[in-house]
Amino acid sequence: MDSSKSVLVPMARSGNGSKGPKIHLLTNHFGVNFSKVESQDFFQYSVKLLLFSLMSYSHHCFEVLATVGSICLFDLWIQVAITYQDGKPVEAKRIGRKILEKVQKNCQSDNLGSKYFAYDGDKTLYTVGPLPGKVLSFSVALEEMFSKPNDEGVKRLRRPNHSKTFNVAITFATKISVQAIEAALQGKETNHLQDAIRVLDVILRQNAASQGCLLVRQSFFHNDAKYFTEDYGGFHLCRGFHSSFGTTQGGLSLNIDVSSTLIVKPGPVVDFLIAQQDVKDQLSINWKKQKKGNEEVEVEITVFDYYKKKHDITLHDSGDLRCINVGKPNRPTYIPMEHCHLVSLQRYTKALNSFQKTKLVRESIQKPQEKMNVLTIALKKCNYNDNPMLQECGVTIASDFTQVEGRLLPTPKLKGGNGEDLLPRNGRWNFNRKKLAEPATVHKWAVVNFSARCNPYKINIDYPFHDLIEEDLQFKDAPDSVRVEKMFEQMTPILSKDPNFILCILSERKNSDVYGPWKKKTLVEVGIVNQCIAPQRNVNDQYLTNVLLKINAKLGGLNSVLAIERSRGIPSVMRVPTIIIGMDVSHGSPNSDEPSVSAVVSSREWPLISKYRAFVRTQSPKVEMIDNLFNRVSDKDDDGIMRELLFDFQTCSGRKPDHIIIFRDGVSESQFNQVLNIELDQMMQACKFLDEKWDPKFTVIIAQKNHHTRFFQTNSPDNVPAGTIIDSKICDPRNNDFYLCAHAGMLGTTRPTHYHVLFDQIGFSTDDLQELVHSLSYVYQRSTTAISVVAPISYAHLAAAQMATVMKFEDNSETSSSHGGITTSGAVPVPPMPKLKKKVATSMFFC
Repeated sequence: MDSSKSVLVPMARSGNGSKGPKIHLLTNHFGVNFSKVESQDFFQYSVKLLLFSLMSYSHHCFEVLATVGSICLFDLWIQVAITYQDGKPVEAKRIGRKILEKVQKNCQSDNLGSKYFAYDGDKTLYTVGPLPGKVLSFSVALEEMFSKPNDEGVKRLRRPNHSKTFNVAITFATKISVQAIEAALQGKETNHLQDAIRVLDVILRQNAASQGCLLVRQSFFHNDAKYFTEDYGGFHLCRGFHSSFGTTQGGLSLNIDVSSTLIVKPGPVVDFLIAQQDVKDQLSINWKKQKKGNEEVEVEITVFDYYKKKHDITLHDSGDLRCINVGKPNRPTYIPMEHCHLVSLQRYTKALNSFQKTKLVRESIQKPQEKMNVLTIALKKCNYNDNPMLQECGVTIASDFTQVEGRLLPTPKLKGGNGEDLLPRNGRWNFNRKKLAEPATVHKWAVVNFSARCNPYKINIDYPFHDLIEEDLQFKDAPDSVRVEKMFEQMTPILSKDPNFILCILSERKNSDVYGPWKKKTLVEVGIVNQCIAPQRNVNDQYLTNVLLKINAKLGGLNSVLAIERSRGIPSVMRVPTIIIGMDVSHGSPNSDEPSVSAVVSSREWPLISKYRAFVRTQSPKVEMIDNLFNRVSDKDDDGIMRELLFDFQTCSGRKPDHIIIFRDGVSESQFNQVLNIELDQMMQACKFLDEKWDPKFTVIIAQKNHHTRFFQTNSPDNVPAGTIIDSKICDPRNNDFYLCAHAGMLGTTRPTHYHVLFDQIGFSTDDLQELVHSLSYVYQRSTTAISVVAPISYAHLAAAQMATVMKFEDNSETSSSHGGITTSGAVPVPPMPKLKKKVATSMFFC
């Protein structure tokens, strides 16, 4: 971004909407009274925390002979450095809380001036008011305990062998003004609101940590079997609770919600591997599926003899098992697996397969009334009003759900074929005795693996022009890319006749191992529109309808259209050339270095807002901002995404857009300024580079699904109706935001989408903008239901996810005919995205 340009900030609220009858609701926000807000500041101490590495031996653990002290809100951000007595740094994070707990207990009355502190577990302490000095130091001794599992697998502690001494240094850094919260509640801009809220949230985390909970950001999980689901292949779904403070139009509030995470089943490591691989015993474990360790290590004594002589432990089953390396790469420490136990509350962060996801989603479902009951109990159990640090801040929390007023937006009207009305009811409709709005024409198509009837609803489709092609059984166990190549060799007679569609029946579900190489072959190398399906035992009309809808959309048809698209009912969109853009970034699994995949979809064939094209690129792993929207490669050339989608719109619509509406997914409030000053700035630059005299107007809207706000009806156990919108009381006191439940929640409790209008040069009225967002939830061509977030964002998510599967099978050496991934300086180089064949690139291949 040009440093001479003014920095853009999110726009303020321009007013609330008025359309639709009112509905009274409850929300899982609880009112907070902050009585001492005018009389104190949070002193901020900067904490630099270096923690020591525990001994890499499964029979040793540390027990801190101290209780956890209550911790108070900090005025100070303290810098803490923890070292051994000899000056060596302490490196393990988990020991930090134990050390600081002992400091709190032993030193509170004298050295800490009777103050409590809140520790974030890493590098920060907070207090209410200053500590006695700007630099404090303490010496802490922890007892090392020897432990050994008993017959029930429970560790029993023996007498301490010896203690270790740690030095703790605490250094003052700066102050955090609590006035920032009061200013935010009054709708004023403030630079320190997030810092002040963070202090309050750290107190909640400290409160949970003192109860021995697993902490995951602002969620916490108790070590109690009643919160665990049944065993799923060595894992449990652990239910917990999310707690966080926030500012709303109604004042400061505490948001509490049910949360869940996946944990490893505690117990012997061998039992975990057997359950994970679903094998009968330890001799059947496939070691290739686990992390590989060194099988041969030069030693002067056998492992058996070492453990017998050194620890008086006789090994029984280790001859058939590998050892586990719990040391460092340059200093391995091998432990016999039969003596390795998984402790409780260990979070599992690797990717799950589709079956695990399905099971866990089902386990996490809670109906509205059940969720309300659970949250009421959770709030009582947390007992925040007795927390001394919150008391010192004057914070008291209400026990009742906050009452809010919503509205029911008018249901968008849909049209099918021949202008027939489709009548959505609570966000759902069907095509019974109806025709598709624009059916595609398919003359030459083929079926791979399996043939199915697919000829309802008057789609213009001939019978397959070639016999069913089944996979040669001799390749069933070959690598997946080989299986796809062999299948295409069998398809040579078909390919020579240039088919325009292939139906591929997979033996497993869509994300089977064959899916990625199949999509790479069909989309990148050959260029054929295709549909993969994996029919289950009960193939009903609804299943076939959904398959048909996807095929028709991929082939350029339209299943239904909004009535306002025909009547141009939203003037700012349908009477002025307007392009609608959806943006999302897909990241690899948490511990991988896979490139992130950015996807931008854009509408075409204005004034329609139902047809889209996708543009997909790679970028550095875990980078959220899309960095290749504009990429000037010469005085005349720009190969960024924005230029491509603008050319596509101009080709389809006959002119450049005057209005550009951008929907962005996957960013938090802390990244809003980056969206405006990096991504929007790139898009504006791309427009000017294309035509210096062209000055389109932009509107930018963020959609968030990753939040914990829920709404409940006051007089019904059912979910809120489709079309429920809330834009008052619970919303931001300054920014232009609203919550929309466009869809009907069929399972569990409806999760609303939280929309933030960051920028609006077009000048929408509140009602028109809310109507547009609501309408875009009804143009999703894959289903006959309204969806929870606008279709452009859903399409961007689908495109990014599908091309991410392609990238896993891309030869990184093949860089020709591909999209470069990185343009910004300092970015991590990644393999470029393979370029799609033209025939499929312009289609809705992602449907």
